[in-house]
Amino acid sequence: MKRLISISCVILGLVFLFSGCCQSDKLQYKADMDLLIKSEVETAVSMLKAIDQRRLSGDIDLDEAKETGAFLLRELRYGEDGYFWADTREGVNVVLYGRKDVEGRNRLEDKDPNGIYYVKKFIKLADAGGGYLDYSFTKLGEPKPQAKRSYVMLYEPFGWIVGSGYYNK
Repeated sequence: MKRLISISCVILGLVFLFSGCCQSDKLQYKADMDLLIKSEVETAVSMLKAIDQRRLSGDIDLDEAKETGAFLLRELRYGEDGYFWADTREGVNVVLYGRKDVEGRNRLEDKDPNGIYYVKKFIKLADAGGGYLDYSFTKLGEPKPQAKRSYVMLYEPFGWIVGSGYYNK
C-alpha cells in the first residue's frame, strides 16, 4: 500500500511538473510572438514613413503615397505566414492581402463569432497609441475563424490603422 501511495505521489508530481512546463512554454511563446508582431508592425509603419517623406519633399502627392504604401504593405511578408493589413479610422479596409471582397469595404460592423467588433477595437487601440487584441478571424485557406492575437498602431499622416497578428496554437 505504501508503495502504491509513493508511486501515485511521484506520478502526480510529474503531472504537475509537466503541466507547469507546458504552461510556461505557452506563456513564452505568447510573449515572443507579441514582441514579434509589435516589431513587425513598427517596421511596416516605418516603411510608410519613408514613402511619406517622398510626399513631404514634393516628389509625389498624398494619393500616390497612399497607393504606393498600400501596394507595398499588401506584398510585405515575414516568417511562414506573417502579413499586414490596414483600415482607415472610418473602418474602410485598405489592405488585406489583396482580398478584393474585403479591400475597399467598410468593416466597422464586422464581428467575430464571440461578438467582438474587432475593427472598432483596432481603432480605439490605435488611437490610444497602439495595442493588442484577442479575437477570432478566418485564416487564409481555412473554413472557420480561429483564435488570433494582433497588434495595431496608427499611421497618422495616412489615417491608417496598421496591424499584424498570429493564430494561437
